Amino acid sequence: MSADGGAIRLALARGDFALKVDLALPPRGITAVFGPSGSGKTTLLRCVAGLERARDALVQVAGEVWQDDAHGVFVATWRRPLGYVFQEASLFDHLDVRGNLHYGLRRSGGAQQAIALDGAIELLGIGALLQRRTGQLSGGERQRVAIARALATQPRLLLLDEPLASLDLARRREIVPWLERLRDELHIPMLYVTHSADEVARLADTLVVLERGSVAACGPTAGVLAGIAAPVLLGEEAGALLEGTVGERDARWQLARVDFDGGGLWLRDSGAAIGTALRLRVLARDVSIATEEPRNTSIQNLLPAVVRAIAQDAHPSQALVQLACGGSILLSRVTARAVDALALQPGTPVWAQVKSVALVE
Repeated sequence: MSADGGAIRLALARGDFALKVDLALPPRGITAVFGPSGSGKTTLLRCVAGLERARDALVQVAGEVWQDDAHGVFVATWRRPLGYVFQEASLFDHLDVRGNLHYGLRRSGGAQQAIALDGAIELLGIGALLQRRTGQLSGGERQRVAIARALATQPRLLLLDEPLASLDLARRREIVPWLERLRDELHIPMLYVTHSADEVARLADTLVVLERGSVAACGPTAGVLAGIAAPVLLGEEAGALLEGTVGERDARWQLARVDFDGGGLWLRDSGAAIGTALRLRVLARDVSIATEEPRNTSIQNLLPAVVRAIAQDAHPSQALVQLACGGSILLSRVTARAVDALALQPGTPVWAQVKSVALVE
């Protein structure tokens, strides 16, 4: 996980569970680690942090080796320049916010850490909270304080273990914009464990999917979500992620058109200005297929496309069809009988009928 090609390579044996990961991740932005409970997500973070000792491992971040079993190297957790944010903020109740933020600096201290702490306070918008006791904070505020405390040590890597899992919907919506700000403004990589498809779609630049301790998929988020060989999100959550910009707003009908490589989609106007970059999520269940251009239909979003691949879905009666729309990919869930009736196969030109599209927010 470094600009010079540093890698994270781990092998962990613990009882009947084995974590086998071989990854080279980007030097900045959010890499989401996604998968079902028990797939090894938190174990991966703990091994990177040195809280668990991986076997036959190489952990290298920003060109610095933290573990290399081939050469007998293992750097203790407290010596690794990382920040760790847990599900629970774990703040000291007997201290106010300022005291909690400064506690982590007592061992290291130094003017640089103090400057970094001031920057973290500003970045996360917690200046008005410094005099409050932790019991007076909302869940979202507690997590912002915890993240600021982690950033104050000037880490080369930030680890976040399901930081929104313990928050209700309102608090999650409160903190996500701050996480986006971290992603866009910080020049350090972040490993972000989650089981939420919404968090992946909104926050992740890179997506790693773990399944039974192994990497099932890894790559840019949009490409991984649109894969069908081993769909990341089965059931109602399967779908594609599109990145586009607002190209037109229709004041009369309160709609906005978001243009992407392959066409444009109309959706409810969120108030975003023309030219604003947005992420859209199109679920496979909301995309139907026609072999001729539809006419006299209530569906407003019709896109010319080409069938790229077809795979059996979780139930044998269903199929996932991968559609190429220009340089973008959509997924469509249809019945296997419909695939046969329409004679769909790779290369077939079709029309994608998008019944619903959601702004990722």
